[in-house]
Amino acid sequence: MITSKLPDVGTTIFTIMSKMALDHNAVNLSQGYPDFQPPGPLLEFFRERLLNGHNQYPPMHGIAPLREQIAKKAARHYDALIDEDKEITITSGATEAIFVAVQATVHAGDEVIVFDPAFDCYAPAVALAGGITRHIPLAAPDFKIDFQRLADTITPRTRLIIVNSPHNPCGSVLSLEEVVQFEQLVEKHDVLILSDEVYEHMVFDGSRHHSFLASETLRRRTFVVSSFGKTYHATGWKVGYCIAPPLLTSEFRKVHQFVTFTTNTPTQWAIADFMEAHPEHETSLSNFYQEKRDRFNLLMTGHGFEMTPSAGTYFQLADYSALANIPDTVFAEQLTVDYGVAVIPISVFSHLPEENQRIIRFCFAKEDPTLALAADRLAAVRTGSAPRRR
Repeated sequence: MITSKLPDVGTTIFTIMSKMALDHNAVNLSQGYPDFQPPGPLLEFFRERLLNGHNQYPPMHGIAPLREQIAKKAARHYDALIDEDKEITITSGATEAIFVAVQATVHAGDEVIVFDPAFDCYAPAVALAGGITRHIPLAAPDFKIDFQRLADTITPRTRLIIVNSPHNPCGSVLSLEEVVQFEQLVEKHDVLILSDEVYEHMVFDGSRHHSFLASETLRRRTFVVSSFGKTYHATGWKVGYCIAPPLLTSEFRKVHQFVTFTTNTPTQWAIADFMEAHPEHETSLSNFYQEKRDRFNLLMTGHGFEMTPSAGTYFQLADYSALANIPDTVFAEQLTVDYGVAVIPISVFSHLPEENQRIIRFCFAKEDPTLALAADRLAAVRTGSAPRRR
């Protein structure tokens, strides 16, 4: 008989809601992926590399041209000088990088702090390492970190703090002042940080992303993880990376080589080619997605959902308290089945969700007609018109 190592873990909410969307022919605003193509030049670079023989194993830590481009990007955006040989590792998606960083540093009985709502891969990775997850809630509507509570939660057993900004699922973004508070924290406590920055290029309303790479104090203790899938509208390519100081990278690679060993070759070359040819793509993303956020929120005006504009990512939270007094999991199912729009309930991202919180998450990384169709269907929730026929 097998005793489960993850007895409390079932199928992820993303898989559940995407299947429901398919089963009920619903507009899928649940799982976070675009319904449009990656940039045309990137696809051409991929085709060239695929057909010209770049199909065998690349180096374990990633091809040199891609690591060189990542180092240039870190310097360009964050004034960070990164050693591409000793500090950058290409991974099979950001999820692998997060898992590997946890396995490389967390021992049995170690404590790891996460902020709820937290992306769903954090706690299982800690559990598989034998660690204990300590959950600190982020309160609506701004979902900001309570640094006093964070300081009170740290113990001699605290090994790692997982930070996510821009934040999935909440869309909040760390300010420079909050980054400074993390600097003060690591100077006082012997802890490491895992900074999940996969939405680094999607920050809105004139704000900017404050990467932990930009802080010398934090860089010495931090694994910074990012994702090409998010940046280049190619989530199915599953290419991410981790930047960490040499000692942490050395431990990271010890685990990485026995998880995936490496990441598929032609995509690495295509991304390196595109980064060199089109560095402007990164800087255009904030305006691109802010326009989609604003368009979707305008379409949702008058529908009864309270939409506080997201500060970052391509996710938008909506408070539905004025429409229903039922749990978000039930409401999300109702929207999918009866009204034809799949969404994500955010309570599933919290260890102890707020009992009366009525908030769902939309993904607005969609073509304009997709957003318009979703908003049109959601109008029926407030008007009380007959639900869409199944």
